[in-house]
Amino acid sequence: MAKPQLIAGVDSSTQSVKVVIRNADTGELLRQGRASHPDGTEVEPALWEKALDSAIAEAGGLDDVAAISIGGQQHGMVTLDSSGEVIRPALLWNDTRSAQSARDLNAELGGDAEAAKKVGSVLVASFTATKLRWLADNEKANAEKVAAVALPHDWLSWRLQGGKDFGKLFTDRSDASGTGYFDSVTSTYRDDLLKSALRTDRAIITPRIVAPNAFGGETLSGIPIAAGAGDNAGAALGVQAQPGDVVVSLGTSGTAFAVSDTPTHDPSGAVAGFADATGRFLPLVCTLNAARILDAATRILGKSHDEVGALALTSKPGANGLSLLPYFEGERTPNRPDATGVFAGMNLTNSNPADIARAMIEGMLCGLVDAVDALEQLGVSINRVLLIGGAAKNPAISSIASSLFGREVLVPQPGEYVADGAARQAAWALIGGATPPQWNLGVVTSTHSSATPNVVDAYRTLRDRTINW
Repeated sequence: MAKPQLIAGVDSSTQSVKVVIRNADTGELLRQGRASHPDGTEVEPALWEKALDSAIAEAGGLDDVAAISIGGQQHGMVTLDSSGEVIRPALLWNDTRSAQSARDLNAELGGDAEAAKKVGSVLVASFTATKLRWLADNEKANAEKVAAVALPHDWLSWRLQGGKDFGKLFTDRSDASGTGYFDSVTSTYRDDLLKSALRTDRAIITPRIVAPNAFGGETLSGIPIAAGAGDNAGAALGVQAQPGDVVVSLGTSGTAFAVSDTPTHDPSGAVAGFADATGRFLPLVCTLNAARILDAATRILGKSHDEVGALALTSKPGANGLSLLPYFEGERTPNRPDATGVFAGMNLTNSNPADIARAMIEGMLCGLVDAVDALEQLGVSINRVLLIGGAAKNPAISSIASSLFGREVLVPQPGEYVADGAARQAAWALIGGATPPQWNLGVVTSTHSSATPNVVDAYRTLRDRTINW
């Protein structure tokens, strides 16, 4: 019997890096490792590389691995000088200092509708282009040193090759589509927009685009490196999402995204017109506040995550009139980077741990209900809702989510979905074929609770009331 080929998938996310080693043919998980990333919204990229090395070691190394692929957090700005050195700490997707830069760039593009036409999305502070404009306006000396711009996954794939030759810098269209200077319909960079963002006439190097089923290079030890992907595209690949599926992910950020055969252009700015990791498109809505709202609940209530969920289930839907607007870190959708969180409707009756727990979970999820509605309004077909991410493991989340979405919610078996997607992509490049390999990754559970539209209505009333706060 032939020895199975092994592949490695990496998820270099905001909070940590995860590595999975799987059987390329069956998808069987053989071993894994992880390491933490530092907190903050700007990080020295070298710390990602150090964490990756640690996670690979914990996963048993790569000596028997036939291919590897890197998935990573989108948008982060990694600026490189002419010698390939990092110029300054990377600004992450959740760094909102470039909010005004986003407004300026949208105006220069002819307004929000024109921006959506040109790059698929209205620019917000998360996008790499806005961070480059912030750099040009606030750190001119650093901006003048920029020879190349990469994203976290691009940079790590490059470092695996030695990190010297810009000709070896590559990416995929899913991650490039989150820069603000890439057209996902034509799969080409808009160099004019990149130069405009950085306020320069110089040519700036960008990673070349590699096909989703191809290798872009190889490690110093000769292991082929697949194209990689942005985190959400990687997660869609990891759960084997198909057109008609909407994936709601509850990680550091909250996202709702759908695999689509056609691109979207949303002039309202709610839906980003990204690409996926298979050659299709990935219309996506992102909120800044998801799992960290549950983290805040544990601190406020002095309970574990599971205890917060259990408390929430003892409260009534609507938390006896208590509502939360969960803008603890500002917000991306709607675009309110300077907003803060708001509890409303508090009284002597609902001033108790159970109602507070329920309100915090409902507030976190209601932003994702808005996200799914925004996708539907653009004509995105929705047949199934798949709930993933760290917070989805909480026993209360699927039940409350189903009541708020007003439809059945499917919860895949817990896993490292982005790393799994990267692994599946590496297997695809290794084995070949027109489509990614189909793996049986476990049982999907289903939750269907009675709809509670009044809860979403109360949330939206609070959201609209605070629009100018």
